[in-house]
Amino acid sequence: MAELLLFHHAQGLTSGCLALAEKIRSAGHVVHTPDLYAGKTFADLTDGIAHAQQIGFDTVLERGRLAAEGLPEDVVYAGISLGVMPAQLLAQTRAGARGAVLISGCVPPSEFGTAWPQGLPLQIHTMEDDDMGDVEVAREIVGTVGSAELFVYAGDQHLFADDSLPAYDEQAATLVESRVLGFLDRVA
Repeated sequence: MAELLLFHHAQGLTSGCLALAEKIRSAGHVVHTPDLYAGKTFADLTDGIAHAQQIGFDTVLERGRLAAEGLPEDVVYAGISLGVMPAQLLAQTRAGARGAVLISGCVPPSEFGTAWPQGLPLQIHTMEDDDMGDVEVAREIVGTVGSAELFVYAGDQHLFADDSLPAYDEQAATLVESRVLGFLDRVA
C-alpha cells in the first residue's frame, strides 16, 4: 500500500478528481486530496487559471506544502495540471518522497532550484497535442532522469483524466489509472 497526496487541477477539486482518488483508494492505497482553492471550483479552465493567477502561484505552492505537513515522509506526490506544481516541488524538496506522478503537465526540475532527486521514481502522463500538457518538457525530463517514465496519449485534451469535464477521454484515462496503480504498487 502506498500513500498518495493528489493535487487537483486549475478547475479545482472537482468530482472527477475525487473519482480518480476513489479509484486509487479502492485498489488499497491511502489517498489525500487537499483543496488548494478552499472550496472553489470552476466550470471553465480559463476561469480556474485566472483564479490561480489571482491568488498567486506561490500561494498554490504554499497550500500544497502545508497539505503535506503532518503526513509521513514516504509519500507519493501526484498532481493534475496546476497540481503538478506542488506535487513536483514536494517530490523534489521534501525528504523521503517515494515518487511522483504528473498528469497533464510538468515543469523543468530547475524551477524548484534543484535537480530531480537521484533514483526517485517519476511517471508523467500527457496528450501528444495538448498545448498546455508540456510534452516537450516531459521528454526533456525523461531524457535526463533515469527513473522517469513518460506516457503520451493520442489527442489534444488537457484535463483528459477528469471524468467530470468535457475533455475526459475514457480510453486514455483508463490507461492512466492502470499505469498509476502499477506505479504505486512498485513504489509501495
